[in-house]
Order: sequence, then C-alpha cells, then structure tokens
Amino acid sequence: MAESWSFLDTLESNFRPLVVIELAKGTKEETIEWFTKRIVDKKANGGEYSMIFCAQLLVKPLAAENGYENIYLVGASHLRLLLGAEAVGLVKECNDNSMRTFTYSSRKTFKDFADDNHNFLTMAECQYIIKHELENLRAKDEKMIPGYPQAKLYPGKSIVRRLLTSGILVQIFPLHDREELKKLRHSWYGRVKVGYQPLDEIRCYFGETIALYFGFLEYFTFALVPMAVIGIPYYVFAWEDYDKYVMFATFNLLWSTVILEVWKRICAIVTYRWGTLLMKRQFEEPRPGFHGVLGINPVTGREEPVYSSIKRQIRIYLVSVPFVCLCLYFSLYVMMIYFDLEQWALDYHEENESNFSSLMLFVPSIIYAVVIEIMNRIYRYAAEFLTSWENHRLESSYQNHLILKVLVFNFLNCFASLFYIAFVLFDMKLLRQSLATLLITSQILNQFAESLLPYWLQKRHNKRMKKHTSSLKTDTDLSLVEQVNLEKEMGTYFGTFDDYLELFLQFGYVSLFSCVYPLAAVFAVLNNITEIYSDALKMCRVYKRPFAEPTANIGVWQLAFETMSVISVVTNCILIGMSPQVNALFPDSKTDLLLTVALVEHLLLAIKFIMAFVIPDKPRDIQIKLAKLEFESLEALKQQ
Repeated sequence: MAESWSFLDTLESNFRPLVVIELAKGTKEETIEWFTKRIVDKKANGGEYSMIFCAQLLVKPLAAENGYENIYLVGASHLRLLLGAEAVGLVKECNDNSMRTFTYSSRKTFKDFADDNHNFLTMAECQYIIKHELENLRAKDEKMIPGYPQAKLYPGKSIVRRLLTSGILVQIFPLHDREELKKLRHSWYGRVKVGYQPLDEIRCYFGETIALYFGFLEYFTFALVPMAVIGIPYYVFAWEDYDKYVMFATFNLLWSTVILEVWKRICAIVTYRWGTLLMKRQFEEPRPGFHGVLGINPVTGREEPVYSSIKRQIRIYLVSVPFVCLCLYFSLYVMMIYFDLEQWALDYHEENESNFSSLMLFVPSIIYAVVIEIMNRIYRYAAEFLTSWENHRLESSYQNHLILKVLVFNFLNCFASLFYIAFVLFDMKLLRQSLATLLITSQILNQFAESLLPYWLQKRHNKRMKKHTSSLKTDTDLSLVEQVNLEKEMGTYFGTFDDYLELFLQFGYVSLFSCVYPLAAVFAVLNNITEIYSDALKMCRVYKRPFAEPTANIGVWQLAFETMSVISVVTNCILIGMSPQVNALFPDSKTDLLLTVALVEHLLLAIKFIMAFVIPDKPRDIQIKLAKLEFESLEALKQQ
C-alpha cells in the first residue's frame, strides 16, 4: 500500500456524523478521555499502539453544555473509510463489470471511484466499517478500564464489549440520513402501487441482510399467487370432493420444492451483484456475553476467556433440554384445554342453535390463537436466557442453538392441535375451522404487535421529545441534536429472526394441510402485501437504524423451510389416504391402502429430492464468474 496511515486527518472540517455513542450518565472523565483517545489515536501520533489497538476515527461531542455530555458522534475521513473497506473485505464492481474485493492500491480500477467522490461507499457500508473498527478496539497493556477497577481487561480483549457489559457504554447506533430516508420512504411505501420493492436502495441504506429479507418476503408473496389462484375454485366448487384435492396437493408439494430452489438462484444473482456472495468469511471472535477463565486461544495465540465444553454440554443436556421438554408438555396441556373448550362450544350450539351459538363455535379457536402467540413470545425470552446461560463462545453457535429451541417449540405450539385434529380426531371440518382461525388471528396479532402498536407509541414519544428539544438554546445544529435525541430513544431492531419465523409458520399453515384448506394461500398473500408495507414502516419510522450486516443468503432459514416442505409431503399424503374416496378404493385391505400411501409418499419425496438436485443453486453465468475469480486468485498466488 503506497499511502501511509499518517495521512489521516482527525481534524477534518467537513465532519460527517455516522455513528452515535451514548455513555452512561456520570461516566468518569478519565474513562471518557481514555476511550475517545483510543478511537481517534493513530500509530503516527500514539506510537505505543499498533493499528489493531486504535480505530483512527473522528469523534465529536454533542452539545455538552445542554446536558448531552455523554453522547458522542463518530465519523471518519474519506481515506480512513477506504482503508477500512479493504480491511473488512468489501466487494465492489470494477470498470470491466466484474466484482472484486476492494483494495486501496487498486482503487482506480473500480467503477465510479474518484478521489473526490465520497459516495463511492454507501452510508451503510461506512457505518459498517466504523462498527467493525470500534468492535476491534482491543486492550494492550491495561489491566482495567481507567476509573473502573472492577471492569477488568486483558491483552486482546474488546474494549467496546467490556464497556457494554460493565454498563459504562449504553449503546452504539448508526444515524439516519434524513434526506436519503425520505427518498427511500417515498419509493418504498409512500404510495400504494403494484410493483417490485426498491431492493438496491434498501440494500444501500439498511444493508444486505435486511434487503435480502424483504427480497425473500416479496418473492414468497409472488410465489404464493399461483397457489391462491388455484385454491379459490377448489374452495368454491369442490369443498367435500377429496379426490379432486389429490392434484392440488401434488401441485402444492412440487411448488414448495421449486420455489425454494429457484430462490437459491435468485439469491445468488442478487448477492453477486451486491458483492456479498464473494466476501470471505472473517475469523469469528468470541461473542460479547461469553465468559470464562483467561487462557490462550490455540488458533490465534491471543489471550481470551476459555470455558469447558463439557460444562456447556452439561448445561445443554441436563438443564436446557429438560426445560424445553417441560415447555412442550405444557403446550400440549394447553392444547387439551382448548379441545375441552371446543367440545363445550359444540354442546352449547347443539342446545341453542342460534346465530350467537354459531359465533361461539369460533371463540375457542380465537382464544387458543391468542394464547399461542403469548406463549411463543414468553418462551422466546426463556430460550434467549437459556441459550445465553449455556455460554456459547461464538455468535453463530449461539444463534443456531437459539433458532433450534424456538423452532421446535413454535412448531409444536402452532401445529400440534392441527395434527391432533387431523390424525387423532379425524375431524376435517374442525381442522378447516381451526386452521383458518389460527392463521387469520395470528396474522392480525402480528401486524398489531410488530408494527401498529410500536408506531403509535413512537409517534407519541416523538411529539414529547420535539417539545423538549425545541426549548434548548444551543450553538449546535438543532436539527442534529433533535435527531440524535429522538433516535436514541427509539426501539432497537434485533434482526430478522422474528420476521423469518413468522414467514416460516405461515409456510407451514399453507403447505402442511393444503388439501384441506386451499384458501390458506389467499390469506397468506393478503397478509404479506400488508406485511411489506408495515415492515417498511417500522424500519423507517419505528426503530433505530440497524447496522448493515453483509450476507450471502438467508442462512439456516433455508434449511428450515426445506424441512417444512418435506414434512408437508408426509402430512398431505396421509390426509389424502384418509379420505373416504381413497378408502373406497381399498374396501377389503387397509394394508394395501397403507402401502399405497407410503409408496406415493416415497415417490413424491424422490421427485422432490431429484428436482432439488437437478436445479442448480447458482445460475451458469454466476458459476463461471466465480470460477474465473478463483482461477485468477490461484494464478496470483503462483506469481507470488
């Protein structure tokens, strides 16, 4: 690299605030001075630090004279951001239209690059770089955080993580760009229109992870349209004629396979264009909540906490697993109470046979749907506590164990009653009624709890804060003070976990019992259309701006959806085999019926897996481009 780090200018006049750091009120001055020095220091001036121990960013306090002495704005020079882009491995488009990892030394070969073009990196990328630099601020010789002897440090420990766990650092969040956000809102949800979402604009503003979620939501909604269109006439004209549902169920099973395989291809195309398909996976550092005795990491050679894997396994299998089983038992117990209520409502209707008694038939299902949502949310908190207590070293391991716990419980909690009705009670009428009620009620509750209620509360809070900030007298740009003050009180968006979980459960309602309730896809399409707008609203108006996170796919959720589609093959085959029309074909031998159903089920599974194998995960042109880059990398290594 030709340019030296000493060219960085920490006193730039065109300071652009990108990230906000909020410290706890009453934080000691020596702590603030030490922390800010670490953020702005560079090797040329503070020679005792190597580059990994300093961030070399720009810091500016926010209106300290008006009670904001604990809030700091963080930015970076254009050169520092470009060097940071190389450090995090960002992939950008070159002048020859290929995608390559950005390096500062070859910056002139990248499309739209110019020394005076500060828009070469998106704001989301700039904030991601700053987050990366802050998280990689590490202790060198300090044994504790200055001013706080109880907050211990050791060589290589992340300073930001120690400040967070010690309660000294309240939060770090990226600022919104008001003008860009206004443009995005207008093109995204500002007007009702039939068309695609501005995924590239969403990606530039919120990052790849969130843009990919909205891309999947849009794709899944369009993919449901054929199921909805076919399901309407089946519902209207052939409600009790089960033999006609064989074709519908077969189409559903093939459809579920095709849409998931096609999504992999679309995902590869989109993430290649965004550059994340080519990003190298970085070495994963210990997660903030990980603790243990100080030891040596055998891979990095650095000192870090070490925790016995045996102790972790004991916690998982002797505490977490029994707790999850207990929760599953409680869920089944609540389910049996629901069936008692169903029987009471049916008896009441048979005695009275009025319009009121007819409406009462739906009350148990509605109550049960509400209880399911409440139980899911309570269990989510318990699962997060347990998974954190298990003390996983890596964030990926933590997320995998959390997702497994939540998926198992949510699957049983949401679908156990439907399986019981279908395969124990053999009541198809009650199955249709329960499926419709659970699906519609859960959709309404999710829309209210995730978007409408937070938006209303945030709007009330904003009015109060605007009155407070307008009374301040400060030389600082009041709009910036107001913006920071409003945004720091907004709710925190904790990622796409709940959003994908909602789509996963919806996919289950649509695919598991499609031959019984074809209208499920219709309600799913209607819900997802409103979900796109409500989720866009909450991202732009309700929550703080989240940090961008590069991603190449939807991760473990792809496997979860594929597993659900396999289960749906089994359930639909059994339901068709239970129909009177199919039973009439085997009047003398139930064994022949069972063998035929098993044969059809295995045949459909075989077709499903063959289709998954035949359809490539990446289009041919993407495969060629990736192979070409790999070949060039090998040639470059040979020359070295």
